[in-house]
Amino acid sequence: MTTSSQAPKRSSIAVAVATALILAGGAAGWLHMQRASAADQPQAKAAPPVAVTLARVQERDVPQYLAGVGTVTANASVTVKTRIDGQLDMVGFKEGEEVKKGQLLAQIDPRALQAQLAQVEAQRAKDAATLLNARLDLQRYTTLRGQDAATQQQLDTQKALVAQLEAAVKTDEAQIAYAKVQLSYTTITAPISGRVGVRLVDPGNIVHATDASGLVVINQIDPITLLFTLPEESVTAINRAQRDSQHALTVTAYARDSQEALATGKLVLLDNQINTTNGTVQLKARFENAQHKLWPGQYVNARLQLNSHGNALTLPAAAIQRNQQGTYVYAVDAQDQAFMQPVKVDRIQDGIAVLSADSGVAADQRVVLDGQYKLKPGSRIVDSKPAAKAAGSTTADAKGNTK
Repeated sequence: MTTSSQAPKRSSIAVAVATALILAGGAAGWLHMQRASAADQPQAKAAPPVAVTLARVQERDVPQYLAGVGTVTANASVTVKTRIDGQLDMVGFKEGEEVKKGQLLAQIDPRALQAQLAQVEAQRAKDAATLLNARLDLQRYTTLRGQDAATQQQLDTQKALVAQLEAAVKTDEAQIAYAKVQLSYTTITAPISGRVGVRLVDPGNIVHATDASGLVVINQIDPITLLFTLPEESVTAINRAQRDSQHALTVTAYARDSQEALATGKLVLLDNQINTTNGTVQLKARFENAQHKLWPGQYVNARLQLNSHGNALTLPAAAIQRNQQGTYVYAVDAQDQAFMQPVKVDRIQDGIAVLSADSGVAADQRVVLDGQYKLKPGSRIVDSKPAAKAAGSTTADAKGNTK
C-alpha cells in the first residue's frame, strides 16, 4: 500500500518539472527572437536639419543720425500790400510765376499824388524866390549899417526874416520828398525773389493800406527751409556734434510715403529752448531747391546726421528677435547648430541693426536671418540659399572675365 501511494506523487513532481523546463525554454526562445529582431532593426534616424537663411555679422563704419518729422516752409514769405489808398490800375504778374526782386507787380492810379508833388514844388519855388530877395536886402542893410544909415534893429529884423525864409524852403523840400515817397508807393514792386500765389485783388478795385489780405503772397522756395522736431534728449548730442564739426550738420529730407531722398541741406537753427509741453526741440534746415522737389506745407521725414562715425558690429534688422529677457539672435556654431545669443541693439537705421560692443557676437559670425520660428536651441541648420549665392558669384566672375 505504501508503494502504490508514492507513485502518484513522483508522477506529479515529474510533470511539474517538465512544465517548468518547457516554460523556461520558451522564455529563452522568445528573448532570443526579440534580440535578433532588434538587431535586424536600423538605428533611429537623427532629426533632419532645418532650412534657414543665414547672414553674417559685419563690422563697418556707421554714421549716426537722428530722425524726425517736419514741415517744409518758405525760406521767406511776404504778403504784398499797398501802402496808400487808391484804385488798382494794373497787375504786372501772372499767378504762380517766378518773380525777381524789384519786378513790377502792380500800379495804383498816381494822378492825385502827382498833383500834390507839383503843388509842393511850386511852393518851394515861391519861397526860394522870396528868400533870394530877403538875402539881397540883408546885404543892403549890412552896408547901410556900416555907414550908420540904418539901425541895428533893422539889420536884426532882416536877418530873422532870412532865417525864417530858409526854414520855409527846407519845409518845402521835406514836403517834396514826402510827396515823392507817396508817389513811389503807387508803383508796387516785388520785395523778394520767389513764386507768387493767387492774385487777391483784381484791377479796378479800390485798395487801402489797411486791407488785411493784401494783393498777393510771394514765397521764396529756392532756397527753402524745413522745420522739424526731435526729442529733448537729442540736444546734448546735437550740441556736441556742432562743436566737433567745422561745418554745418547735414540734414536729408525724405518723402513720407516712399522714403525717397528729396534733398540734402544744412542745419541752420537749433532752437534756444525746449518745448515743455511735448518735450521736443525745434530745428531748421535750409535746402537748395532748384528742381522744386520740396514745397511749402509738405510733410517730410527729416534725418539729421551727426558727425560721429565709428566701426560697429551690424546685422540686418530682420535677424533680431525679442523675448521677455530682451533682444537676441540665433547664432550658428561650427557644427551648424543654432543657439540663442543675447545682443544689445544701439539703434536700427536703414534696416540695419547696430550692436553694442558687448553684444556677445563677433565679426563674420553666422546668424539666422529668416526661419527662426522653426528653430529651438541645439537645432541643426542648413543654409537654404547657398546655391543661389554660388550662382551669383559664378555669374559675377563670368562678367569679370568677360571684361
